[in-house]
Amino acid sequence: MFKKILIANRGEIACRIIKTARRMGVATVAVYSDADRDSLHVRLADEAIYIGAAPARESYLLGEKILAAAQTTHAEAIHPGYGFLSENADFAAACADQGVVFIGPSVAAIASMGSKSAAKRIMEQAGVPLVPGYHGNEQEPARLKSEAQSMGYPVLLKATAGGGGKGMRQVSSPDEFDEALAAAKRESLASFNDDTMLVEKYLIKPRHVEFQIFFDHLGQGVYLAERDCSVQRRHQKIIEEAPAPGMTDALRHAMGETAITAARAIDYRGAGTVEFLLQQDGSFYFMEMNTRLQVEHPVTEMITGLDLVEWQLLVACGEPLPLTQDAVKIRGHAFEARIYAEDPDNDFLPVTGTLDFLQPPDESRYVRVDTGVCQGDDISVHYDPMLAKLIVWDESRDRALQRLSTALSQYRISGTVTNLDFLYNLATCRPFEDAQLDTGFIDQHADLIFHTHRGNIQRELPIAALALLLHTQRQAKLTASCVDPHSPWQDNNAWRLNSPHTHHINLHYQQHDYAVELEQQGKQYRVRAAGHETLLAGTLVDDRLHLEIDGHQRRATLAHTHDRFTLYLPEGACHFHPIFADTGEPEDASGGGGLQAPMNGTIVMLLAGVGDKIEAGAPLLVMEAMKMEHTIRAPCAGTVQTFYYKSGDLVDGGAVLVDFVVNEE
Repeated sequence: MFKKILIANRGEIACRIIKTARRMGVATVAVYSDADRDSLHVRLADEAIYIGAAPARESYLLGEKILAAAQTTHAEAIHPGYGFLSENADFAAACADQGVVFIGPSVAAIASMGSKSAAKRIMEQAGVPLVPGYHGNEQEPARLKSEAQSMGYPVLLKATAGGGGKGMRQVSSPDEFDEALAAAKRESLASFNDDTMLVEKYLIKPRHVEFQIFFDHLGQGVYLAERDCSVQRRHQKIIEEAPAPGMTDALRHAMGETAITAARAIDYRGAGTVEFLLQQDGSFYFMEMNTRLQVEHPVTEMITGLDLVEWQLLVACGEPLPLTQDAVKIRGHAFEARIYAEDPDNDFLPVTGTLDFLQPPDESRYVRVDTGVCQGDDISVHYDPMLAKLIVWDESRDRALQRLSTALSQYRISGTVTNLDFLYNLATCRPFEDAQLDTGFIDQHADLIFHTHRGNIQRELPIAALALLLHTQRQAKLTASCVDPHSPWQDNNAWRLNSPHTHHINLHYQQHDYAVELEQQGKQYRVRAAGHETLLAGTLVDDRLHLEIDGHQRRATLAHTHDRFTLYLPEGACHFHPIFADTGEPEDASGGGGLQAPMNGTIVMLLAGVGDKIEAGAPLLVMEAMKMEHTIRAPCAGTVQTFYYKSGDLVDGGAVLVDFVVNEE
């Protein structure tokens, strides 16, 4: 076994690899950029080497710097994780040239699957069923559009070097094709330095089912069951589960053996994933093969009881697979939910921020959290916005799904927008409970998923007011300047001689402002709010709120971010903030007829010119942030007046990008 390995990655997957390596007695070396100097993966590793500036192209994508770090620290092998250089054949070759083991497949295998079009040709020769499509070398837009027309819309444009939904666009009609192709090519070029595209027939209501395969140097291969990854947004997986609901033994055997055939066609070794589109009639088609560990590998680990990173290290050392196919057993059911800093209500736009409060659910044999962030960390614009993976397991799908919804309701994050509420709504909607899965699931059931927790004003408003009062009193005690800690002037409890102890609080809750009155009566408070009166008692210890309402004792968690608060109750999250007197400062009038940047990012290109007359919804410019492109469109008809930035410029979230004069009716 290796004595020391270097992990050429960051965040959650780097932390995940470190945990297994440490258990196996293998020392680890982390690499980090300017943005990750104090990151969790750096603190967990035995050593860490600085490799460059925050942008990935100046750090994590520089193979020569990573190899230099391996040589400096005498690391015998490099684990690439996923993303970055994990499927880069040139980097794998450079490792071999310098005598460093690349923990992954051979250079030839990576190269053969690195191009989706080349992979399709290899699979076709191996007899693996394929989705109808064009995988040729001629890349003129007219030829691609002609092929799309021939196979019939809808079609799917895919970057041949792509992955993770990058460089992928669904096209429903010829009118959409040109814009979609240009956007997919730009995104592919930015992510993979290659804008070669393929065009495939877009199947109606398929499921995305993938098989985890493993091969050793002796040519022995196994498939470790399957994962259903049908629930996706932006063609990127969001909730995965294993095994796939409704999978029969016969279909599992047929698909698993096809996956093995696909891997044998390229003389594979190590961990890989063969992905299929599965039709309702049981027919299935090869989609792609990922020559690396997958983000969703934990659900396979949970149902098999295996550590796939351990298997990777063993195979990379030349050892045979620990199990044969007959010895692979699956038990129970597992889900993985990807927790992102993104806004589901704004087309899943990634967001930045600071994790001012972070409290994951307690881990156990049923609940696992894979993460690379800690409370207080900043979310960088330079990397994927995934914060963590929540993985749950139980003996059946129903029980595992209940574990998932409970754990999601217990996950506490403040300081940034996340998709936690979206995930909870998705996991608890009836179609998902009934496993009515296909790749269009989110769009089909949007009305069940995209809704906000409205709460119960009569229940939540008094609790929020009391929580705010207790927090304010605690802060007053911490900052008081009185010398005598026992002085009554030290307290902020509204004490009045011969008068009730009454507090008046104004707070903003559920888009409305409320005046709340809390009259202290011994250890209890009579709270008057929104025309109702409630008698309750409570104490705040750290962030834990202990409540008693009409003899009913309850627990809650209070998170404070600047001037805003989140109260986490069993029923959901309650967001509120105090209202202060008007400062008299003028409002920012910069918005006017301008459009602001939704986040920090880079201007990719301008799509209109000064003086152009534009229609509502017309594309004005393209931004890139967190590895994804975002098109800024006109909210109404008008004339472009000014662009404040040009291609290549870095912009801050909230910056005015373009001004235009609105057309008068």
